[in-house]
Amino acid sequence: MKAIAITQAAQNGSNLDFLTDIELPTPKAEGHDVLVEVKAISVNPVDTKVRAGFNADKPRVLGWDATGVVIAVGDKVTLFKPGDEVWYAGALTRPGSNSEFQLVDERIAARKPASLDFASAAALPLTAITAWEMLFDRLGVRENGNEGDVLLIVGAAGGVGSILTQLARKLTRLTVIGTASRPQSQQWVSELGAHHVIDHSKPLTEELTRIGIKQVSHVASLNNTEQHYQQLINALQPQGKLALIDDPQSLDVVPLKVKSLSLHWEFMFTRSMFETADIAEQHRLLTRVATLIDDGIIKTTLGEHFGAINAQNLRKAHQLLETQRAVGKIVLEGFSAH
Repeated sequence: MKAIAITQAAQNGSNLDFLTDIELPTPKAEGHDVLVEVKAISVNPVDTKVRAGFNADKPRVLGWDATGVVIAVGDKVTLFKPGDEVWYAGALTRPGSNSEFQLVDERIAARKPASLDFASAAALPLTAITAWEMLFDRLGVRENGNEGDVLLIVGAAGGVGSILTQLARKLTRLTVIGTASRPQSQQWVSELGAHHVIDHSKPLTEELTRIGIKQVSHVASLNNTEQHYQQLINALQPQGKLALIDDPQSLDVVPLKVKSLSLHWEFMFTRSMFETADIAEQHRLLTRVATLIDDGIIKTTLGEHFGAINAQNLRKAHQLLETQRAVGKIVLEGFSAH
C-alpha cells in the first residue's frame, strides 16, 4: 500500500524534506481492530511535533485524523462491518492515517456524519475529541448549563478552537470569548458563534476590559500558554479553571494558589494510549458529534483542501501549520492511482 512516512531525523534545522512517499504491506485486522481504506485526512500540530522529534531506525507513518471505509474487521469487533463509512483520530502509539489502509481500534472510531463528504468530515475527529473532552471532562462544563459563566478560548481560530467555540455556544449557556489576531481569523471565530472576539496580540486583561468583561470563570488555552500565563491568571475569577493542550517548557503552578485556581491538561490520546476502562467514550462522543453535524447544529471546520494525499502536499500542509497562521483545518483527499 502507499504511505507517507518520516524517514530521517533532522540534521541541521527541519526534517520536513524527509516526509517521503513509501510502500508498505497492507495490515490485517485482528481483535478489536477494523481495517479502513483511508479516503481523506487532515493535518494537526501533533503531526508536525512528532515529525520534528523523529529519531528512529525505521520510517514512521504520521497522521491522526481520517475518514474512510471499513474493508475488514477483527474477531472481537461488534460496532462495525465492512462497507461502513467511519471517522476517527487513531492512536499516537500506532501507525498513522497517512496511508492507503490503516488499522484502528473500533472503540475510538464512529460512523462518519452522513451529511458530510469524506474531506469535510476528516477535518473534525481529533479536534472534536479534544474540544469535547476539554470542555466537558476537564473544565467540568455542563450541557445546557453554566449560565452566567464566561469561557475564554485562546487561539479560537485554529482546529480545536474552531470546534470548541461551536460546542460551547451551541450546547452550553456560557458566554464565549474567542481570541484571534487577524481580521480573517477574527471573522472566522465570530461566524462560529463566539459572543465576543478579542485580540491575543494585545494584553488579554485590557482586551477583556474593552468588551466589558471583568473576569472569566473558565479558560481554554490552546497555544502560547507560556506567553499569556500571567494574563490568564489575572483574568480568571477566584476558583476558576484553566485548561491547556499545548506544550509549555515549564509552568509554575504556585501563582494559581491564592485564587484556588485549578489546572487541567487535555490530551486526547490518553484513552487509547493506556487503553483506559472508558476508552469507548471516544466512540460515543464521535457518534454524538456526528449527530450534531447531521442535525445542522455543528459545521465542519475545514479551512483549506490541499489536494491528494502525497508527500509533496503533506510537506506544504506541515509548513503552513508551523506558521501558526492556519485558519480551520487543512485536509487532503485520495491517493493517486498506481
